[in-house]
Amino acid sequence: MDNEEIQKLVEELSITYFDRPFLHQASFNTRLRTTGGRYLLKTSNIELNKFYYEEHGIEELKGIILHELCHYHLHIMKKGYKHEDRDFKELLKKVGAPRYCKPLNSIKKRTHSYKYKYRCSGCGQAFLRKRKVDINRYVCGLCKSPLKLYK
Repeated sequence: MDNEEIQKLVEELSITYFDRPFLHQASFNTRLRTTGGRYLLKTSNIELNKFYYEEHGIEELKGIILHELCHYHLHIMKKGYKHEDRDFKELLKKVGAPRYCKPLNSIKKRTHSYKYKYRCSGCGQAFLRKRKVDINRYVCGLCKSPLKLYK
């Protein structure tokens, strides 16, 4: 699916669910990582995350489009378009749009890879660090005893 097809889909969904035309641009933005889509207030354009389409399919993408169209139409009509506004929540229910999108499995979750493990020689408290710590300069924050490096 390319940007022309997504533009047609957004225009069709806008007419079908809202009885109003979508007069701006809709496109994929491959730089989006943590959100399904976004409505841009300044330009009234809609950007969608292509990874949601690739991973979850067209039905999830339609839900995201309906969500963003709720923002769009409420903003155009000068009503409450923000997530916390009553108008927005009511319109979401009316058109059956999801409030949140499913999480992406393809985006790697941040895993902390600690290189250094330090242990207090007094109380035994463990400290995991990505960067090396000068054990001659730092001590345990709990009991003020010296630290030892473990591999």
